Amino acid sequence: MQPKRQQKSNQIYHMLRRSIILLEMQPGSLLIEKDLAAQWGVSRTPVREAIQKLADEGLVTVFPHSATIVSKISYRMAEEGFIIRRALEVESVRRAAERATPEIHARLATIVTKMRAIVSEQRLGEYIEVDNALHCAIAEASGVGRLWRFVMMAKVDLDRMRQLSAPVPGHLDRVTDQHAQIVDAICHGRPDLAELTMRVHLESSFEVMSRLIAEDRDIFEPDGPRPVQKEPAE
Repeated sequence: MQPKRQQKSNQIYHMLRRSIILLEMQPGSLLIEKDLAAQWGVSRTPVREAIQKLADEGLVTVFPHSATIVSKISYRMAEEGFIIRRALEVESVRRAAERATPEIHARLATIVTKMRAIVSEQRLGEYIEVDNALHCAIAEASGVGRLWRFVMMAKVDLDRMRQLSAPVPGHLDRVTDQHAQIVDAICHGRPDLAELTMRVHLESSFEVMSRLIAEDRDIFEPDGPRPVQKEPAE
């Protein structure tokens, strides 16, 4: 692939991917190569290459000689991504707590402060990217920076569920408090507590996301078992 075309293809891929993850492009939306090419002033080739990368991730479904649509969210794949993410991030946060420095503390605390500002100002569409920045920074603090790349690859459908859960009343306030607890455990060099707070954070967040399936059934694939709805405690 020629360097300029590859660069343009990558730019289009990242823009489309971001729009899909943030649900700006809803599951079931139609992607038309010629329209996208006209929008970005390019030939259809880099658009086609970007769409193929999205298809490889499962974010779009290509019907040859027919149509390309944004894929519905797969609960099965989201759950798989959650399991992979939990396993990797538990290891990451333990190592980060064992290697904590004042510089790491300052970096993580700054991100948490930014999270609180986003929630306070109700800029919910920006939260997921700052959330990712915090978890990426923890992975880098662990000394195993590439770990986050594998997490990102695994959590594509999980990320769309995360975006769905953002407007749930009080959810991002709780999530931000959990992030602050994780950072506190890391910066005090307490790996056991860091692991526990990370587990609580990831598992409670996934539980909130899973409850949304009944409300947004049309954007989910009917591809696997659904979470069991718990009876309210008496």
